[in-house]
Amino acid sequence: MIPTDRLHQITERFEYLEAAMAEGGDARDLAQLGREYAELRPVVAVARDWQSLTEEIAATEAMLADPEMRALAEDELPRLRDRLEEMEERLRLALLPRDAADARPAILEIRPGTGGEEAALFAADLMRMYQRFAERQGWRFEVIEQQMSELGGLRELVANIRGDGVFARMKFESGVHRVQRVPATESGGRIHTSAATVAVLPEAEDVDVAIDANDIRIDTMRASGAGGQHVNTTDSAVRITHLPTGLVVTSSEKSQHRNREIAMQVLRARLFDMERSRAATERADTRKAQVGSGDRSERIRTYNFPQGRLTDHRINLTLYRLDQVMQGDLAEVVDALVSEDQAARLADLGA
Repeated sequence: MIPTDRLHQITERFEYLEAAMAEGGDARDLAQLGREYAELRPVVAVARDWQSLTEEIAATEAMLADPEMRALAEDELPRLRDRLEEMEERLRLALLPRDAADARPAILEIRPGTGGEEAALFAADLMRMYQRFAERQGWRFEVIEQQMSELGGLRELVANIRGDGVFARMKFESGVHRVQRVPATESGGRIHTSAATVAVLPEAEDVDVAIDANDIRIDTMRASGAGGQHVNTTDSAVRITHLPTGLVVTSSEKSQHRNREIAMQVLRARLFDMERSRAATERADTRKAQVGSGDRSERIRTYNFPQGRLTDHRINLTLYRLDQVMQGDLAEVVDALVSEDQAARLADLGA
């Protein structure tokens, strides 16, 4: 059953936003109105298509009473009713409660887990996989903080990804990624198992998180590269410690001013994510989302290189084209996760 009252409310709100934006005003207010307008636009488009189709079906059904038009109507109605079923499914998906952060850019963090240098090498492979995936999506991938090992492994990555619907498509990547392969450092040809952790956080705005200047400590230091060699001879790197939570964020670009901006950006994202996680835990009183709890310690995926196999354990998805996935062809996995999440939420609404 389609909630027509809710459709009417959404359409009215959309038309109000359209009129308010046309009048102009403060740039900050317009930006906020524009974000809400962009979120409602696809819903309203589907709703209007659905309304037009129901009107067409009603008009065709009325033709059944006309002997001259009856045969034409009988031929046309099955096609229209099939379209209506498809349209109603699209509309139900469009009306699902949305994560308010879905349209935001994302902060991507990757760190090696168990496995020593091989874990760091795998973390670097994940970084390149996400960079290539971002390129395929037309997103911008900007490295904020990157520490490499002497063998080319990744000790830590913090990156910002910007584009349409970034967080909506990337958020299910958070968790432990496990790899099974013969490491480059292994001379005996034995398969090792190691892991890396991925965190995807929605970018926070100033209005989302208020950070008291008295709650942070800012330290400056010299930036260093792989193996500890100095790449900067001035104290430009910035480390910010959030005293109430103990969160520590660093940035090592050439400009100290830019480093402060970057570090505060990452700190806001982490604090915002902590608040979102706390709220989600309070809401999840009886069940967890089928695609995963969002727990960063949860093992979500295995990359088996000898068999060319990728397995996502949350949705029991197995693909035998690991080489393509590592080249950034991740869309099939992401689409499957998004679809499973939508199906789970539809089931919850119908429960």
